[in-house]
Amino acid sequence: MTTTAPEPFGARLRRALDTRGRLCVGVDPHPALLTDWGLPDDVAGLERFTMTVVEALAGTTAVLKPQSAFFERFGSRGVAVLERAVLRARQAGALVLMDAKRGDIGSTMAAYAAAYLDKDAPLFCDAVTVSPYLGFGSLRPALEAARISGAGVFVLALTSNPEGAEVQRATVPGGGSVAQAVLDHIAAENAGAEPLGSVGAVVGATLGDARAGLAVNGPLLAPGIGAQGATPADLPRLFGDALVNVVPSVSRDVLRHGPDPAALRNATAAYADQVRAVVEDAHANGRIGRKREDITDW
Repeated sequence: MTTTAPEPFGARLRRALDTRGRLCVGVDPHPALLTDWGLPDDVAGLERFTMTVVEALAGTTAVLKPQSAFFERFGSRGVAVLERAVLRARQAGALVLMDAKRGDIGSTMAAYAAAYLDKDAPLFCDAVTVSPYLGFGSLRPALEAARISGAGVFVLALTSNPEGAEVQRATVPGGGSVAQAVLDHIAAENAGAEPLGSVGAVVGATLGDARAGLAVNGPLLAPGIGAQGATPADLPRLFGDALVNVVPSVSRDVLRHGPDPAALRNATAAYADQVRAVVEDAHANGRIGRKREDITDW
């Protein structure tokens, strides 16, 4: 019996971004947002919030990114809500990126991979965020599980929190930063992939200057748009030629428009339009296709 290999995540993501717009929306049922929506900070409020977001956005948005921690804090009942949300979002056509930031070694990493990247798992997602700071090689179980299932992995590389710099900007033996070493590993994983590799990097949109090479032939998740201070207009300066592979992520600045589904959709569409305009302007003005060091007018 011949089995067909699943379509790689990178190809599915490229198609979703091209047809649904270049945007990822976080599903972050933060206690303050539940309160703002007039919902109780309990499992009932969690489910109402989550399903409202999923039903409003999953049919039109490229990527939805649930933050696992906000569900885990309610124990097994919260995780059950997350399972239902992932299933409904994927059924509606959205790609689901689980923001779990898992990282460990050996059989423990393999277990994390099985939880999110095994097609038969209740929490199977299109992609998951992982941490490489036990060594990039520690991610091998997740990378292999993703390859088998046609899923993706987003590796923390340059996060926007100030504390991240003490590790990510540290120098490795032989020179260069830890972040650059991570990015180089990602590029090696994606070598030869078309139209886009399935191993992505997380690069905070609030950084201002990456000070690293971002040409990894894979998607670049850019959290920090909206409430954290970054705007779509900031993306060309930070990402340069890699802008074509950026997946901007916005959470609170969309979610604050709930619980009205139409308002959630309108806020999402407005951000997607801004991102599209920025990318089109970069193409029109030749800012994509030139070397970053040759650009003086940003």
